[in-house]
Amino acid sequence: MTLRMTPPSSQTYTQILKSTMLMGGSSLVNVALSIVRNKAMAVLLGPEGVGLMGLYGSILDIAQAIAGLGVGSSGVRQIAEAAGTDDAEMIARSATVLRRISIVLGLLGALLLAALAFPISNFTFGDYQHAGGIALLSLAIFFRLVSAGQTALIQGLRGIADLARINVLAGLIGTAVSIPLIYLFGLQAIAPSLVVIAAASILPTWWYSRRICPHPSPMPTRQFGREVSALLRLGFVFMASGLLTFGAAYAIRLIVLKEGGVMAAGLYQAAWGLGGLYAGFILQAMGTDFYPRLTAAAENNAECNRLVNEQAEISMLLAGPGLLGTLTLAPLMMSLFYSAEFHGAVDLLRWICLGMMLRIISWPMGFIVVAKRTQAIFFWTEVAAAVVNVGLAWLFVSLLGTQGAGMAFFGLYVWHSILIYVIVRKLTGFRWSAANRRHGLLFLPASGLVFLMFSILPLWAATMIGFAAVALCGLYSLRMLIDLLPPESVPATIRGWITKSA
Repeated sequence: MTLRMTPPSSQTYTQILKSTMLMGGSSLVNVALSIVRNKAMAVLLGPEGVGLMGLYGSILDIAQAIAGLGVGSSGVRQIAEAAGTDDAEMIARSATVLRRISIVLGLLGALLLAALAFPISNFTFGDYQHAGGIALLSLAIFFRLVSAGQTALIQGLRGIADLARINVLAGLIGTAVSIPLIYLFGLQAIAPSLVVIAAASILPTWWYSRRICPHPSPMPTRQFGREVSALLRLGFVFMASGLLTFGAAYAIRLIVLKEGGVMAAGLYQAAWGLGGLYAGFILQAMGTDFYPRLTAAAENNAECNRLVNEQAEISMLLAGPGLLGTLTLAPLMMSLFYSAEFHGAVDLLRWICLGMMLRIISWPMGFIVVAKRTQAIFFWTEVAAAVVNVGLAWLFVSLLGTQGAGMAFFGLYVWHSILIYVIVRKLTGFRWSAANRRHGLLFLPASGLVFLMFSILPLWAATMIGFAAVALCGLYSLRMLIDLLPPESVPATIRGWITKSA
């Protein structure tokens, strides 16, 4: 049976843009902080120090994925479902369980990482010199997991403005403390700085979540156990997904480290950080606001498909010009965010930008699999993605050097975008809207053209073509975004200027 799509609503587009701009505004502040932080790290530590920080960050991510048991993500769904019923008692129970289990998991995760510091150091670096730093990261695990529980509570209730404030405050505190530490103590301060950055999120998340069900909901032990069981059953799938994703990232960093040394690992870390910088705020907004909205409509296939098409449309229109700009200005951005020592990562950054363009398009579809609770499909697609990513990285890095890691990321999303479309087509009858097909046929070829020009033309000529593509696609995106909004929300002078320019 063919499912008819509900007509798109300008109010829905306004909501998507509002949440994206809220999270995007906080991300822009964090981008500015990242420029300061990355520049300081690059100047004070060099590529080797940046590479070491990336490896420590991967260890932290894997440990958090294991110790967190997916509770942060499953907690968002549980709170969102409770909020959808308007049952205050149900919300209070879910909030109480989420807070308590986050603290317990944080303590257990910290103890586990501290206990395994020596074998992890030996496996990653081939010696025990970094065991002390890895043991110190156990504090970061505790802070991260407690903060994740509080953040899930706010996100489940769609407190987008509070989450934006949290991002800004955490970024400010982390930057203000971590840079002086690195300046004073150099490489020895990398692990403490990561602990400080993790700790910086505790206070703001507590401050903004304290108003949500401030008094623990009393419940019998048996009922508490049932609530925890439901949280962990769903969380296990998210844990497996996180472990596969972060495990693949860790494996790729090890491949780069073994092939090119710590210097190459630093170049990869720099390119990865810049490649995801612009797309990051759109993906973050997608997970923050879109996921709870899609969860509430999970039983209605037509509504699911409409929401996904609308989210994908806004995401493409916002991300397309920015990613084209990153492709064009890759050398300048590498100098701005890092230093001249990192120019070897420019081609790697461009490959990552191509992959990010596909990631922006495919991510909204992937949320259907999560919202539908199809745990087995979700798990096996994550397994396949990890295998493809690591396999391509191993092949390409061994043949082409560090640049191969970026090619592997692009190859992953070529494959994953096709796979996820086939899956959601069977789950909900999903089809791309005519508008999204039109947007995709503009941004994808434009990205490929700009990338190709830098491979075959002199730098100045390729840059001019890149600027032209950014200008044309930017104007197109602006006009499309204005057309999607209610007329009363756009000043007549702006609407008239865009119409004449187009």
